[in-house]
Amino acid sequence: MQLLEPLEKDRSNLIKAIQMVQAEKGFISTEAIKEISDHFDIPVVEVEGVLSFYAQFKRSKPGKYKIAVCDGTACHIKGSSRVKNWLVEELKIDDGETTEDGLFSMETVACLGCCSLAPVVSINGKVYGNLDRKKLLKIIKDYRNRGEN
Repeated sequence: MQLLEPLEKDRSNLIKAIQMVQAEKGFISTEAIKEISDHFDIPVVEVEGVLSFYAQFKRSKPGKYKIAVCDGTACHIKGSSRVKNWLVEELKIDDGETTEDGLFSMETVACLGCCSLAPVVSINGKVYGNLDRKKLLKIIKDYRNRGEN
């Protein structure tokens, strides 16, 4: 992989290599794992071990619209678990997954820093607050309509 060529073939660069691949591709594919393994001359299982240990690394291609569900203290108290359940039900995905159509991916995050708007989600960085089921489903519908055009 050309992206990895500048890196010394030293295990101390493994995490940096994975970060570089994810920054460029958005996720770490099976092919990328093999190429990283080959570059560092280490077993594939060692690369996979690093990927599974660190939550920051994504194994599947993210959706066009990345939904972050806030589970900070204020959001948690105001019902972030309900918000997540509504998304799971509507999108048919769970944390870290992407919808079959590739439009949405979802993850729970520790805090979005919008406590006064709790509960909140962000979609590609745009924050939506004071959510109830009706408001959330309308937002998802609007994004679906954008994605299909």
